[in-house]
Amino acid sequence: MKIVIIGGSGLIGSQLTNILKNEHEVISASPSSGVNTITGEGLDEALNEAHVVIDVSNSPSFADDDVMTFFKTSTHNLLSATKKAGLQHYVALSVVGTDKLQESGYFRAKQTQEDMIRESGIPFTIVHATQFFEFAGGIATIGTSDGKVWLSDAFVQPIASAEVAAFMSKVAVEKPVNKIIEIGGPDQIRLDDWIKQYIVSTGKDIQVETDAAAPYSGAILEEKTLVPEHPAYVGVIKYSEWIAKPENRR
Repeated sequence: MKIVIIGGSGLIGSQLTNILKNEHEVISASPSSGVNTITGEGLDEALNEAHVVIDVSNSPSFADDDVMTFFKTSTHNLLSATKKAGLQHYVALSVVGTDKLQESGYFRAKQTQEDMIRESGIPFTIVHATQFFEFAGGIATIGTSDGKVWLSDAFVQPIASAEVAAFMSKVAVEKPVNKIIEIGGPDQIRLDDWIKQYIVSTGKDIQVETDAAAPYSGAILEEKTLVPEHPAYVGVIKYSEWIAKPENRR
């Protein structure tokens, strides 16, 4: 089976490539490899005689206009190339709670991406994942003001990116389900408590302040916005075990 991974050099894409390459022909596609979903460069060649395309790409800028332009343009070009090549499974990675976070420019763009896939007529599977363990540092940085991190106490259910990649590798070789599948980590924890664990484990000199009205990516969270309602897969790697490894404490 020939599988093309869009965003193949990223966190999930690189792991997907390593998992799938032993049993399948895998094309790890990114601008650095000559495949650009914004310009269309290399898309037709990459998708030629492919069976599955997996889109795990992300916008280089999260500014509202930039991220919307990225996902509209990238998804349009990729869907067009997918139809031309006659592929029968389009797999995309998105985020749990996307439809509930439409105050956020980023999540409006992700919703647009999902709508375009659903309306394309191409058989698809969209995987909604919760926040990756690796995102804790970025969440702390974005929420920091005057030496303090301001965060909501809404629940999250973070997951190791390795488990996301492993799950998506299985989805890719199965039949499309033409719907959204949710996955999450083994434990629900409040967002502020999760980032406190990260700060303690990494020895960073930052104080976390809890504020129920603190925005997440520009949107106010309800208690369960970021928690999967009907997860098809629940991870087994616990954050406390993951962050205890020195290579993960960055």
